[in-house]
Amino acid sequence: MSDRNILYLAIGTGACLLAGVVIYKFMKPGFINMNMLGVSKVHKRNNPILGYIYENSVTPREDENLANLRVATLAHPLNRMSTPPEQTQFLGFLASLIGAKKAIDIGVYTGLSALAVALVLPVDGTLIACDITEEFPLIGKPYWEKAGVNNMIDLRINNAVDTLQELIKDDAETFDFIFLDADKRNYSQYVDLSYQLLRKGGLMVIDNVLWSGKVLDASTADEDTISIRNVNIKLRDDTRFNISMLPIADGVTLLTKL
Repeated sequence: MSDRNILYLAIGTGACLLAGVVIYKFMKPGFINMNMLGVSKVHKRNNPILGYIYENSVTPREDENLANLRVATLAHPLNRMSTPPEQTQFLGFLASLIGAKKAIDIGVYTGLSALAVALVLPVDGTLIACDITEEFPLIGKPYWEKAGVNNMIDLRINNAVDTLQELIKDDAETFDFIFLDADKRNYSQYVDLSYQLLRKGGLMVIDNVLWSGKVLDASTADEDTISIRNVNIKLRDDTRFNISMLPIADGVTLLTKL
């Protein structure tokens, strides 16, 4: 990554942290929930700060096909799994910032995040989209086609661990950008496999690291929460990466491979 890109990334990260502080100040003291930790899962009418962000950053610039796929996704019964608008914009911004050419999306759902990243890749770019089922990605494929990026997206339907292990055989240390938003119980393994796939200086974004605030509550001990809590601790002490945890959406951690 060039010095200029590092500077831009630092500025962007600082802006996100500042946004988190502003959001925090507008919330009730001691009130810990998704509103404070991410706010993006709340409709903009219930959150004027988020509405302002949408109106002045996201909505005017969002690709039409991405916006239409979002509408289709919101009609789905499992729409809670969708990537919110400000986060898809952030993912595309980051991938563009580092000049990503090869990317991986671990956990596709309807393909919002895959489309957001593919849209900023060069014409000869590639995005490996990993999911366990084709049911949900099929919702997004028509929008990938309309956006002209379907040929860039290589959809791999399999256990993502197996897909990543297969990629390591021929493509180790060649990927620029990885977004992780898959089954939480395998997060630690996904991080270790992604480390082998990222080039030096490559960027990984891990979603749901705040997990609706459950990571703060020691009495919450379901397997998903424990896994996320453990991977947060692991990354805190992991000298293979530089990290930055941000209060965007349900919490994201940015990793750059050292």
